[in-house]
Amino acid sequence: MSKVQAVSKVSFGQKVAFGIGMLSNQMFPAALSIFMVVLVQNYGFPTWMWAILFFLPRIFDSITDPIMGFISDNTKSVWGRRRQYVFIGAIVMGVSFAFLWQLYIDNGLYYNFVYFLIWSLAFYLGLTIFSVPYVAMGYEMSDDFHERTSIMAVSQWIGQWAWVIAPWFWVVMYDDGWFGTTTETTRNLGIWVGVVFAVLAMIPALFIKSKSTKHDASLAPLTLKTISGSLKEIVVNFKEAFKINEFKKLCFATFLIYNAFNVVAGFSFFIVVYYLFQGDAAAAGLWPTLSGSVSALATTFIVIPIVAKLSKKMGKKKAFMVSQSISILGYIMLWFLFVPGKPYLFLFALPFFSFGIGSLFTLMMSMTSDVMDIDELNTGKRREGVFGAIYWWMVKFGFAIAGLLTGGIMALVGFVPDTVNTEASITGIRLFYSGLPILGTLAAMWIMKTYDLTEEKAMAVSAELEKRKK
Repeated sequence: MSKVQAVSKVSFGQKVAFGIGMLSNQMFPAALSIFMVVLVQNYGFPTWMWAILFFLPRIFDSITDPIMGFISDNTKSVWGRRRQYVFIGAIVMGVSFAFLWQLYIDNGLYYNFVYFLIWSLAFYLGLTIFSVPYVAMGYEMSDDFHERTSIMAVSQWIGQWAWVIAPWFWVVMYDDGWFGTTTETTRNLGIWVGVVFAVLAMIPALFIKSKSTKHDASLAPLTLKTISGSLKEIVVNFKEAFKINEFKKLCFATFLIYNAFNVVAGFSFFIVVYYLFQGDAAAAGLWPTLSGSVSALATTFIVIPIVAKLSKKMGKKKAFMVSQSISILGYIMLWFLFVPGKPYLFLFALPFFSFGIGSLFTLMMSMTSDVMDIDELNTGKRREGVFGAIYWWMVKFGFAIAGLLTGGIMALVGFVPDTVNTEASITGIRLFYSGLPILGTLAAMWIMKTYDLTEEKAMAVSAELEKRKK
């Protein structure tokens, strides 16, 4: 591992520094998903505009990620390959997020649409500059099989607080006692979120140790010609990465679980309001907020600690299978525990339901680090940035598609927000809410059934890499 400062054990302080970056990495998308509702409800954006604003920036993000991975992997610097980009990306991400929400109804619909689209592209560019090197930092922090899971568990534990906090923005945004009207509150919250979490995003750049790569002759030179030509190498990298069967399985399993969940994630609000409270949003009160917040708390205090222990005791693959099986039970329970007149019942299903997404990235990011050792053994290259970008490309591209499918499902079942819906349309939403994630999870488990990168194999690969360094 010539380009990384890989060690078996990582101090708790280093893990926390990495985890604080994860809090920002998750808070910005979480806040964005909450805030975007005001575009339709308060600024009058038609649904086609909302769909474009949801889809185009994410497609742009999925294109820039592999390019940033190439740049990060080949950077020669006294600060190493990652830290400077994490710092710069944090600034761009925070500033653009703050400007993104400085919308005024008086400026007109089309002006606001173009304004929001331009700043969305700037925000996602900042997110790419930050997140690709940031995730790669985590991959290269340790070469120990179990320590990698510990690093990801700590980071996901801290990052989950974004999903605990973000649902409460609903309460603030629609309470005029905070900053005024909803649009005024969104403008102010946009600044607060942008500034506070940009500062927190800088923590990994400032405190995580790195090794100078200034004189590393093995790195490709970074010029306009090589960066523009990197698209060809990115295609080669994709092909090489997907020659590793274990990596393919990680990518496809994540794609199925994460995006099946995201297609129907927004339905929880509609089920609570339209099924439990017959369409009365005022009567629903805090229950939609509690749905997201309690799920995140369950992930933080129940799922991640249990999964980390299971991984160490039975291995990452078996821990994955067990946690996803529990999530299927949770989705089944949600079908039966959404009971009109007894809204508290569905809270009992959330700890089980949370094992799906809550365990996913703790285990998958750890397993991706193991796969990168195989790539180094095969190619002699250390490509955390590229592999991380490819893995997250699958996630982000699927997330963009999920946004379109959400609207398609609502149209299919005949569900229309802010109107009186038929019992059949509400039942259709509920069927997809439980059924689609179950199907996605079962398909992912079938794929991972033949994943065979065990602890013994991973340690053998690490031992061979150590021999090469001598």
